[in-house]
Amino acid sequence: MTLYKRFSIFFIALLMAGALGCAATETRQSTSEYVDDSWITTKVKSEIFAEPSLKVAQVNVETYQGVVQLSGFVDSKADMAKAVEVARAVKGVKSVKNDMRLR
Repeated sequence: MTLYKRFSIFFIALLMAGALGCAATETRQSTSEYVDDSWITTKVKSEIFAEPSLKVAQVNVETYQGVVQLSGFVDSKADMAKAVEVARAVKGVKSVKNDMRLR
């Protein structure tokens, strides 16, 4: 084999290994899922921030594979319901887990 063919095979194998490293498994996200979840988290936080009755510093938002988890402390059940409603309205959200607590 020529040196060119050896390097070509090596780089193709390296690229394939890198592509497989970005694949999703049941317990880990792919790169695109991670980016999507980051976008959903940012969007939910900004929508909560835009809602005058909610205090964004009191509500934590985490997203994994389109499932949004809200946690933290709120002042009333109405605030809790509003935060869940706002999160569900964001495009890309599959479901919302409510782990918020009343003060």
